[in-house]
Formats: sequence, structure tokens, C-alpha cells
Amino acid sequence: MSIKTVIYLALLVWNLSVLITYGIDKSKAKRGAWRIPEKILLLESFFLGGFGALLAGQLFHHKTRKWYFHLVWYLGVVIACSVIYLVWRM
Repeated sequence: MSIKTVIYLALLVWNLSVLITYGIDKSKAKRGAWRIPEKILLLESFFLGGFGALLAGQLFHHKTRKWYFHLVWYLGVVIACSVIYLVWRM
């Protein structure tokens, strides 16, 4: 397996884990249970998890009213696209 494939798979797994984290937080919000801190959600989204967070926002309608989440989601997408482009150019 090439290094490119490993990096792409790692990005996929990371974004899936971000999506799952947002889903868990939404579920906890509905039940009134202990929540995942916003700082964690934002950091996960920013560090290459923009695609998963953006999809989670659409699927679960979670954190969609907060402008700073939208900003971080799109920044995460831009960063992830930059990494994908750099790996593709290797």
C-alpha cells in the first residue's frame, strides 16, 4: 500500500470519526446528557475534519446556527483539500 493511499484512508477515517462525534453530541443534546465541549468539536473540524463536520451539520442539523462553526467547517474543508492536493502532487 502506497503512502498516498494510507494518507487518503487516514483522512477518510478521521472525517468519519468527526461525523460520528457530532452525531453523538447531537444525541446527547436531545437527551439532556453531558455534552462534548464545543472546543473539541471545533478542533476536530479544523484539523482536517471539515468534510465530516460539514456533512454532520447537514445530516443532524447540529451546530448550524453558530457562525463560528460554519467558519471552522469551511476552513477545515480548505485545509483538507490542500492536503489532498499536496499528496496527489507527490
